[in-house]
Amino acid sequence: MRKLAYILAIAIIALDQWSKYLVVTKLSIGTSRVIIPDYLYFTSHRNEGAAWGILQGKMWFFYIITIIVLGVIFYYIQKHANDSVLLAISLGLVLGGTIGNFYDRFFRHAVVDFIHTPLFDFPIFNVADMALCFGVGCLILYILLDEKKRKNSLNG
Repeated sequence: MRKLAYILAIAIIALDQWSKYLVVTKLSIGTSRVIIPDYLYFTSHRNEGAAWGILQGKMWFFYIITIIVLGVIFYYIQKHANDSVLLAISLGLVLGGTIGNFYDRFFRHAVVDFIHTPLFDFPIFNVADMALCFGVGCLILYILLDEKKRKNSLNG
């Protein structure tokens, strides 16, 4: 199942970078394309910080943290991803999302964001961000299910 994690990560990185390439080459920063009126737009935006624009301009901090996080993810994939499909999926999503945004920070010096949902007044985000969110959600689910399994094995 380690292969599943790595294949999923590669797919996320490819989709993320392809979508960002399209945004960078087709939309000027600040311009939007309507996808679903009032619900979904593609708006070209750059973020030099983390989620919701926090820690703007702290690139060296992000480089260091990302390298540490990548080391932890690779370790868990190698040591534990063969134990569970759900764990492999969650780690693959997190790995792909982490590398997708790290690539932007390293080569573009800002993360390319473009998915804009004004109805919910949510910050503009990208494919890597979605992968990270879904991956963390899957990881939380895995932890909860694993804890339940452990309790059941101790009780029965």
